[in-house]
Amino acid sequence: QVQLVESGGGLVQAGGSLRLSCAVSGRTFNTAAVGWFRQAPGKEREFVAAINWNGSSTRYADFVKGRFTCSRDNAKKTVYLQMSSLKPEDTAVYYCATRTLTITTRAQDFGSWGQGTQVTVSS
Repeated sequence: QVQLVESGGGLVQAGGSLRLSCAVSGRTFNTAAVGWFRQAPGKEREFVAAINWNGSSTRYADFVKGRFTCSRDNAKKTVYLQMSSLKPEDTAVYYCATRTLTITTRAQDFGSWGQGTQVTVSS
């Protein structure tokens, strides 16, 4: 059974940076694509970024391109989301999720989810 644990969230000023981590347990990590999603209060969950099973392909939402970078360390079974130039509108709970091999941007395509980590960006 796959379990995901996000960490690294917190409070940061606008323009600052945070690095989120998603630690994945289970035997399927090396064949898993990992996605990052976020949900702000009163809003639907939205796609942020994703990385395929071996790190050779990434995809980003338009609103984070050039600011966020997704990477993975398969030896550590961890995926990272480096967030820079943060804006108040980036405030949300950030979730990571896994699916087999390839990237999609649809939350319903991901089968296992973490509990989320809060990111708050002050103006």
